Amino acid sequence: MSAVEVFLDEAPGEIRGVVARDGRFEHLLIEREDEVAAHRLGARVAGRVVEVHDGLKGAFVDLGTAIPGFLPFRGGARAGEGARIEVEVVAEPRERKGATLRMVGPTDGPPRLLRPGPAVRETLAALAPGVEPATGPAAIRAGLEAEEAAASPGELFADTGLDLMVERTRALVAVDFDLAPSRGLATGGKARERANRQGLAQTARLLRLKRWAGLVVIDLIGAGHDGPAILAAARRAFGDDPAIGYGPVSRFGLLQVSLPWGRTPLEEVFNGTDGRRRVEHRAQDVVRALRLALLSETGSPRVRARCAPDEAAIAAPLVARLGPRADLRSDAAIAPGTILIEEG
Repeated sequence: MSAVEVFLDEAPGEIRGVVARDGRFEHLLIEREDEVAAHRLGARVAGRVVEVHDGLKGAFVDLGTAIPGFLPFRGGARAGEGARIEVEVVAEPRERKGATLRMVGPTDGPPRLLRPGPAVRETLAALAPGVEPATGPAAIRAGLEAEEAAASPGELFADTGLDLMVERTRALVAVDFDLAPSRGLATGGKARERANRQGLAQTARLLRLKRWAGLVVIDLIGAGHDGPAILAAARRAFGDDPAIGYGPVSRFGLLQVSLPWGRTPLEEVFNGTDGRRRVEHRAQDVVRALRLALLSETGSPRVRARCAPDEAAIAAPLVARLGPRADLRSDAAIAPGTILIEEG
């Protein structure tokens, strides 16, 4: 039986939830106070159809936000221009695209949020039923470590020699399995089969953590695979959701899996279009570092964080909610993204 750990970090400005299984991170949930609630996965929204696009077989829907959502016409769902409809967010915005929607039914009134999506605590309870979340310093550290793991391009698994790399492009997610030579490890057919099975399970976990989906092309180790066995292992790893598509293993040792999008990819959550961390998240990093110090150094009468001025300006009202022991100083000599913690 797999060991499941759950962490909940409820800080001013941002709530983080983490799920780890067998010591490896599987989910990193983030809920920010400044996010657009109508774009959150599972949100119910009253919208107005502003354009029907026959070429895309769907419609753009005004959600009362800067970017309209897109409603695919599936299963008989269709709405004409000007129609007022209730929709549910089934995929959050990504790559400058709006949220993907599911038709619920007709409604009236202006575009507005009807019901927010599930909160982090609710989602954790659904992902790990009956597991009580750890809080405090352990939860803060778990959130930081999960973010670091999500940013990694791959992992090396010493028990099988599997060298796993994943890369997301505009068209697809490319996954490469390799068998790293190591003293004491076999490299024959059974070893390749074992590494491939592990690779499929770990790929599914990493994609959940990174929040990547779409077309996934996996380059398996070796050739001449047992196709049905590989597909069975893939289904165990990714699941039997009817929205998931599985292609046959090609003669070149490639397996294709089509995964439905859900949450915004983590790198798009944290970074701007230039690939750099957004100032809002750098400011949240300051709040998190200061809160961790406050919880860890309970004997210090005062704990101070120093950071760059633009980060301090955003972090200041959040730091004020940490209590009288918390202090924040703006320092123009400090580089963006650098945080200095001082006690006393």
